[in-house]
Amino acid sequence: MSPKETKVETGWSSEAKAAVFSVIGMTCSPACAGSVEKAIMRLPGIREAAVDVLNNRAQVLYHPSFVNVLDTKVINMLTVGMVVRWELSTPVQFIIGRRFYFGSYKALRHGSANMDVLIVLGTNAAYFYSVYSLLRAAYSKDFEGTDFFETSTMLISFILLGKYLEVLAKGKTSEAIAKLLELTPETAILLTLDGEGNEVSEQEIDGRLIQKNDVIKIIPGAKVATDGYVLRGESHVNESMITGESRPVAKRKGDTVIGGTVNENGVLHIKATRVGSDTALSQIVRLVESAQMAKAPIQKYADRISKYFVPLVIILSLSTWFAWFLAGKFHAYPKSWIPSSMSSFELALQFGISVMVIACPCALGLATPTAVMVGTGVGASQGVLIKGGQALESAHKANCIMFDKTGTLTVGKPVVVNTQLLKKMELQEFYVLIAATEVNSEHPLAKAIVEYAKNFVEDKENPSWPEARAFISITGHGVKASIQNREIIVGNKSLMFNQNVEIPLDAKDILAKAEGMAQTGILVAIDREVAGVLAISDPLKPGAREVISILKSMKIRSIMVTGDNWGTANSVAGEVGIETVIAEAKPEDKAEKVRDFQASGYIVAMVGDGMNDSPALAAANVGMAIGAGTDIAIEAADIVLMRNNLEDVISAIDISRKTFSRILLNYIWALGFNILGIPIAAGFLFPFTGFRLPPWIAGAAMAASSVSVVCSSLLLKYYKGPRKLDNLEIHGITIE
Repeated sequence: MSPKETKVETGWSSEAKAAVFSVIGMTCSPACAGSVEKAIMRLPGIREAAVDVLNNRAQVLYHPSFVNVLDTKVINMLTVGMVVRWELSTPVQFIIGRRFYFGSYKALRHGSANMDVLIVLGTNAAYFYSVYSLLRAAYSKDFEGTDFFETSTMLISFILLGKYLEVLAKGKTSEAIAKLLELTPETAILLTLDGEGNEVSEQEIDGRLIQKNDVIKIIPGAKVATDGYVLRGESHVNESMITGESRPVAKRKGDTVIGGTVNENGVLHIKATRVGSDTALSQIVRLVESAQMAKAPIQKYADRISKYFVPLVIILSLSTWFAWFLAGKFHAYPKSWIPSSMSSFELALQFGISVMVIACPCALGLATPTAVMVGTGVGASQGVLIKGGQALESAHKANCIMFDKTGTLTVGKPVVVNTQLLKKMELQEFYVLIAATEVNSEHPLAKAIVEYAKNFVEDKENPSWPEARAFISITGHGVKASIQNREIIVGNKSLMFNQNVEIPLDAKDILAKAEGMAQTGILVAIDREVAGVLAISDPLKPGAREVISILKSMKIRSIMVTGDNWGTANSVAGEVGIETVIAEAKPEDKAEKVRDFQASGYIVAMVGDGMNDSPALAAANVGMAIGAGTDIAIEAADIVLMRNNLEDVISAIDISRKTFSRILLNYIWALGFNILGIPIAAGFLFPFTGFRLPPWIAGAAMAASSVSVVCSSLLLKYYKGPRKLDNLEIHGITIE
């Protein structure tokens, strides 16, 4: 810019001239103005210098014969600052920001558009307009445009910073898996035993080399190397990292142990039964991994929005630029609105770029998966394994829970409390025949009978039962087999009826008495004649009544469905406070009842632990398997309760509700950010308040929105169970 010159009279031999210059880079301090004045006065031929800090100007009186430099003409408008900004911004644009070019290319190649496309368009618009301004300034004497090199640089810098913070935050969402993987011990002590089972030698090996049937020594304080059962020794094992159970569990010969748990005191010799990828820990890791990858149904809405989001934003951005450009060209707004360093075109360009970069489809995309990852991780840490977003979404809607009785509402460790023989025979012979039949079944009642039958044999540790031929399990009714050429039928009244076995009156009286005491009556027929009646008692789980009461306060209806008889079922239901009872139900009947309640408008959760619960677990909107149940039930379920505690049903529902609430909050934030941010970036407030959102701030806000969604999901890590559970007193529970 040429200095403005005037002639003034001075005391010099010839006329002095006055010139006014723009001074760039001054602050408002008087010291700064004084420094500039002194610097000017040191030049030869200068008579006087006065600096105006407010207007960034300096007026100089000089003698033309001394100061020829002031009379030189401006060659062009290119400044050193523009060149430096171009040199610094170019590597950022094309080297540091190359990931956005790759990402947008891949997206466009597959016929879609993502956030990378918006960033590339926005930063390139700023960069190449700045290059245009630089070239115009280099070849023009009066071009007064400005450049936006710092805009593209700051945009990329802030977005990459946001991505970095996002990666850090997302890494924390998968901490649950990392913690599970850390449970596997790196080494193990392998024992060599002689023919009598005595220890011959031991050696430390890599934990990955353990084979099935290897004998491993677990010293106090060490992690259990793999799944197996105790051959020798007694101890207490901390299983909290797997099941969430805080109290150590007593282990003795024959008890199972889980790999990754911690042996607390005694030395244990265990025999490996499942190794490598077959261990419970490995299965849990796979389950959590697949759960965190599974999409919740609500995610499909975000996917639909994201599909059209980027093209819509590009249209809005171009429309914003065009509207402001036309408004400036036809003087639709006062010139005073245009910043002194800009033209109307540049103002319009900034509005368009701001719209393009503030829009954030990433926040929408992160809203569900991050919450699901954290929610399933929190559940895993508390012994509640949730198999993905579908289970979370279904569980939070559940308003009806159907409970199996045996092993679910009851402890699941039934014991024989009474035996009535109706036929003349030895009690030992009676139980040997029954045990030989029931040993082939995995039903809890069958196990209780076999355990009781051990009292009638010499070798209680390794009993030998007669061979069972033609064994048949009639699910929900009982079993039958041929033992020593005698037909043995063990089961309920329905089984006897189906097998055409007449039930005598005295047997019916015994059954009625047992059912009135909440005991399960089992009929035993030998050669199609009822030979005896067993009464089996399975105590209620501690806190069962309180859990049903809490569910009622949560507006969730509780129903008991069981294959047991009506008398026992009604007695148990009365004790826990369940009003609706379905008894003598076969597995297919349970599944049908689930569908009936679903048809009535209920979102049904099924809680069970046995093989006969599998059809109902699969039919329910969300199936919950008690972790101590069968592998088949666990496979069919959507949620696995590792601790075998009923209160975890409440925890599972509560975790799902909290997680889904967080998902909705994330969506509200992500959508709200875009709904409010885009109009502000487009300049809707500018005519009224003078507020304008520069592109680099818009980019920083966009990055911050993604980070905030991830951080919002991370707050789930501080989840605490319902306060109602804090007041739930569990009495009389012993873990052995």
